[in-house]
Amino acid sequence: MLISTMNDVPGRQITGVLGEVTGLTVRSRNAGVQFGAGLKALVGGELAGLTKQLMQSREEAKQRLIEAATALGADAVIAMRFDASEVGQNAQEVVAYGTAVTLA
Repeated sequence: MLISTMNDVPGRQITGVLGEVTGLTVRSRNAGVQFGAGLKALVGGELAGLTKQLMQSREEAKQRLIEAATALGADAVIAMRFDASEVGQNAQEVVAYGTAVTLA
């Protein structure tokens, strides 16, 4: 599955628009990672544990986006974006979304 953040696919013609597709995951935060992040915040620097969790969440959301596009018979997803938000105090939602298309 070709994933593009652009509104087209250079060198390919879009022959059909199948509609919006999304991939969503909601994950609770690991208490150990949260504790470590709190300590790290005191001295500054990257919060590596939280970075790793967010990257895993993005990858899972993207995989679910691909599954949704494949189910529609798409060749590609264009205009793909990520969005993230807090869900309660200890969880984060990550969504990947875009437009499923067929290509010539």
